[in-house]
Amino acid sequence: MTAVIDRPAAVLPSRPLADRRPPLARLVGLEIRKSLCTRSGIALAGAAAVLPAGAVALMMALNDTPPNAATMLALLGTLVSMLLIAVGVLSTAGEWTHGTVQTTFLAVPRRGRVLAAKYVGAALLGAAISAVVVGSTFAVAAIGADFSWTGAGAAAVATVAAGAALTVVGAGIGAAIGNAPAALTGTYLVLLVGMTV
Repeated sequence: MTAVIDRPAAVLPSRPLADRRPPLARLVGLEIRKSLCTRSGIALAGAAAVLPAGAVALMMALNDTPPNAATMLALLGTLVSMLLIAVGVLSTAGEWTHGTVQTTFLAVPRRGRVLAAKYVGAALLGAAISAVVVGSTFAVAAIGADFSWTGAGAAAVATVAAGAALTVVGAGIGAAIGNAPAALTGTYLVLLVGMTV
């Protein structure tokens, strides 16, 4: 004799999977984590955050400090912006290069939400890295630099805003080209060679 056990019917979702929308804040957090979970992402973010403080220490050791804090931050912010563009490019083009973009778009089929999350995540990541740059640079400069701090607040705000904007620009370039090596090579050729010529 065989006993038959009745199982309750599975509860079907009220909406199809394609209509479910994870909160944008969760998607933004995932995009930031994805940008920082690769060796290249960690290396670029770390280099962007740490190198300016080292440059300030070197300038002070060589007695070659700029006349004021705003000028110093403008010089170092320009160098950091080159790294932040690469962080942005890798946040979008890296997924196409490594083929992980299919998983991303299967999880969230609406591409507009994915791209919005990528751009907001890139902006927040760029702003955070730039804020670390400002803090570490000013901390090192406060120890031994002897110059005017006039305009330092405005320069700090401009540096953080520029960091956010340039990371988003990099993300846009990466999304448009869809290949990380081509996007990085093309961007730096245009910026470093094309603009100079």
